[in-house]
Amino acid sequence: MRVGAPELLILIILLGSLAVMILYLVSLQSLLKEVSIENRKMPPGNVWLILIPFFGMVWQFIVINRIADSVKAEFQKRNISSDEERPGFAVGLTYCILFCCSIIPYLGALTSLVGMVFWIVYWVKVSGFKNLLAYSPALDSPSAYNRSNPSSSDK
Repeated sequence: MRVGAPELLILIILLGSLAVMILYLVSLQSLLKEVSIENRKMPPGNVWLILIPFFGMVWQFIVINRIADSVKAEFQKRNISSDEERPGFAVGLTYCILFCCSIIPYLGALTSLVGMVFWIVYWVKVSGFKNLLAYSPALDSPSAYNRSNPSSSDK
């Protein structure tokens, strides 16, 4: 069986999209791993349920909600200020709604493009939250004391 150019192009686009989605889900999972267990509103591995067809469209709303609440609780625990009541929630919710609207005839192409922009912005925010949490240790952890007092590790 010979694969033609259109089929090959579709396969490349599908595999590329899957690879990008995997990188995105790794970012979400990494963020949740930076959140202390008592502040997590979901296990980090549950983000992968977004890959399930149809179910994933609903699950992404739940993930956005739980990540926002997890980050908010962790920020409060670590005394990190945020300009958002629920960090990342508004942008994440917007991208989810726009992607769901992509099934609307004629309007769908536009909502998909705008949704992709919001998705990228959300991904950047998630990465920023992850980096912020990774480099600002919890106040009650021993590593927080060691990082803030370098001489204590020399004793």
